[in-house]
Amino acid sequence: MENKYNLTKEENIFLAKRNIVDNIYSNARMEGLNITFSQTKTILEGVNVPNLKIDEIQVILNLRDAWQYVINNIDKELNIEFICKINELVARRESIEWGVLRKGRGEITGTDYIPEIPNKSDVENKLYNILKIENTTQRAIEYMLYGIKSQLFWDGNKRTSTIVANKIMIQNGNGIIKVPDNKLEEFNILLSDYYNNDNKNEIMQFIYNNCIDGITFDSNKI
Repeated sequence: MENKYNLTKEENIFLAKRNIVDNIYSNARMEGLNITFSQTKTILEGVNVPNLKIDEIQVILNLRDAWQYVINNIDKELNIEFICKINELVARRESIEWGVLRKGRGEITGTDYIPEIPNKSDVENKLYNILKIENTTQRAIEYMLYGIKSQLFWDGNKRTSTIVANKIMIQNGNGIIKVPDNKLEEFNILLSDYYNNDNKNEIMQFIYNNCIDGITFDSNKI
């Protein structure tokens, strides 16, 4: 796998900030929230959206805070404490607990897959091995899929894992991972296959081909 984009860290931070509404909207839709881009933008501008529930608005505000934390701490070490902090921000007031590893059995609706209760030392070992992957885009996608399938937390696993993956992407200038609306159904089909059959290669390639955004510069104008 090759990096699709090779930006500076500063360019990638600019990209993340410029597209922050789209990034947050994508994360919310990926988790199944029935919200529009316009509603997302309105919430982030501090304006009330009367036809949305309070907990739906909270999802957007939580995502805003998690993205801001990543951007402000882009060079902070990626470890289990950092990942738990992202989940704390993402799942705040949504879950049984937030910001701590899941302590009980959980199920994933629509699949036969039942994730194991996470063990901190096992998670740290897996994270260590993922962070050794040389190609940084592959490293980010590997972590994203690991975090989603492992269900490390009671809630917000897709959001948490995608934002953590984007920390890797931004820090290394590789663009932004987000699942476009018109690719969400296909993503969910492949994700179910990954849950049930551990078919990781197909969804990895799908993410690489369809879910990475960046900046392409015109070399003739540089």
